[in-house]
Amino acid sequence: MAEADVMKSKPGGRWTTWALIASLALNLFVAAAVVGAGMRHHRMPHGDVRDVGFGPFTEALTREDRAALRDAFIAAAPDFRDTRREAEAGFTRLVASLRADPWDRAATEAVLAEQAARTADRLDLGRRLLVERLETMTPAARAALADRIEAVSARGWRKQ
Repeated sequence: MAEADVMKSKPGGRWTTWALIASLALNLFVAAAVVGAGMRHHRMPHGDVRDVGFGPFTEALTREDRAALRDAFIAAAPDFRDTRREAEAGFTRLVASLRADPWDRAATEAVLAEQAARTADRLDLGRRLLVERLETMTPAARAALADRIEAVSARGWRKQ
């Protein structure tokens, strides 16, 4: 009985309980977000299809089409992770070039040219794979894709 009286006499006892519940809920939310991100990375270890050159079309493609294009890209470019590492190394060289004193224009242009070539290669592969996927679609599936592209462009492309 005396213990119950002590609990009642504590100022803010109820608020402390609610704060602990809110803290627990927030921690569970953060944990779920981390686990979800990890699971997404596990499902797509090579990155999202936006990484392979489908850009704003990604939103208009069906889940099946995105999966097929991602698989086709991985099959056509198994060295995608190496290319990504090369791109990261290029950004490191670009940062070093920008900080150099005196600034070396030729070094900066060389890094930017490498990045442009890598990007063009990915876009070309993505375009080719997209056209190949379109070729396998029925006329009704292509028309449905056209409708989705039209709907997405009418409301504005989602920021990638």
